[in-house]
Amino acid sequence: MMTRSDHLQRDMGRKIRWRQRAGGGFTLIELLITLVIIALLASGAVSLWSVAVQRQKESELRSNLRQIREAIDAYKYASDTGRIPHAVDASGYPPSLESLAAGMEDAKSPDRRRIYFLRRVPRDPFADPSLPPEKTWGLRSYASPPDDPQPGKDVYDVYSQSEKQGLNGVPYSLW
Repeated sequence: MMTRSDHLQRDMGRKIRWRQRAGGGFTLIELLITLVIIALLASGAVSLWSVAVQRQKESELRSNLRQIREAIDAYKYASDTGRIPHAVDASGYPPSLESLAAGMEDAKSPDRRRIYFLRRVPRDPFADPSLPPEKTWGLRSYASPPDDPQPGKDVYDVYSQSEKQGLNGVPYSLW
């Protein structure tokens, strides 16, 4: 005769075997929930990746603007100290971005060495990649007002021609 504990063991064994047979696969609802969770995680990763790419381009833009502006200031200093000859009515700023990389003849050097202000003209990372680097920047001449920058006889400042806004909300053209 079977005791109560024998009956319990037999019933437990049946339940375990039934769960093993029934739980052998995933239900459709479990698979759908898993796919939804994976899709949400993937969309979050894509948005983080796009912000990281934009942040990297912004960092490159800041660096390139700083390089060009420092080169323009160095050119002006060389012009003011007489190392680069210029006309009396000229501002003393470089005539073009290309002249910063091409260099100018040093008037104070006995062997007329060239002074270089840039190794190469950096490009605006937000500009069309098919353009040459010099054409990716907006130019402001010395005679141009700050609120309406226009190119002219010289290069007093540069700015991005991109109409996009930075992560800080300021348009790249105002950086």
